[in-house]
Amino acid sequence: MPRSIWTGAISFGLVTVPVKMYSAVSRKTVRFHQLNKETGVRIQQKRVDPTTGDEVRYEDIVKGYELTPDQYVVVEPGELDALDPKKTKSIEIEDFVALDEIDPIYFDHPYYLAPGAGGSKPYRLLLEAMRETGRVAIANVVIRSKQQLVAVRPMGENVLAMSTMVYPDEVVDASSIDELGAVEEVEVNARELDIAKQLVNSLAGPFDAGKYRDTYREEVLALVERKAAGREIAVQPSADEDVAAVPDLMSALKASLDAVKARDANGGAQQSTKTVPAKKPPAKKPSAKKTASKR
Repeated sequence: MPRSIWTGAISFGLVTVPVKMYSAVSRKTVRFHQLNKETGVRIQQKRVDPTTGDEVRYEDIVKGYELTPDQYVVVEPGELDALDPKKTKSIEIEDFVALDEIDPIYFDHPYYLAPGAGGSKPYRLLLEAMRETGRVAIANVVIRSKQQLVAVRPMGENVLAMSTMVYPDEVVDASSIDELGAVEEVEVNARELDIAKQLVNSLAGPFDAGKYRDTYREEVLALVERKAAGREIAVQPSADEDVAAVPDLMSALKASLDAVKARDANGGAQQSTKTVPAKKPPAKKPSAKKTASKR
């Protein structure tokens, strides 16, 4: 059974809703430890002063903000403690906004909020009010001594979900990416757009999270199981990949659309997408094959 990681209350106007917070995700990343190849013993990480080679005690370590390489401003723990946000136990709602007004790039980590002792009725009242009005609550809360901007929204029938959010100055401005400038200079003709829209509509459907899987993680775990069982693993040498020529866009669109139609005609059976013949690039002088570098 999940354990709550924070308790407090949602506050809006003069209404207070006692809540408990639970993490809404459990990361399934495969983690490895560093081992000594010769002995199989796990490696220990030590804090070492590179100028002396001596290990530094934890109590002798201070925080430093880098100004330039090798130049830091030392900040004492007490100085940071004085700046800690007020440790309230309140999710203070500031605004109610429409969900479609929030770009998903602002969302960070999701949580569930459950009613605390005596909070079931105001919890349900807030949930229904937001559902009926189609609004999401934007609030501030202090979690683990860190001030967080959060969005609280109805999810399902009886759940309030809360997502921490990044602040606007933490979002990288897309206009700073040089390659995106070339997109403005490209023109798309009506015929290409029409086929592209047909392709999008032919692949359209309701979102079903259950159909997506982390196949890489599954393969890593299967590899670990085989090795743990003592089976020998044959590693195939990696082949040099040649950069394929860019296919004709219209041909690629038509072939993709034909492949989807063929799949649907066969009852939705999985079929491999047709390969579009690439335009032959200009002849190049043969070059020496590069030797794959060892990892």
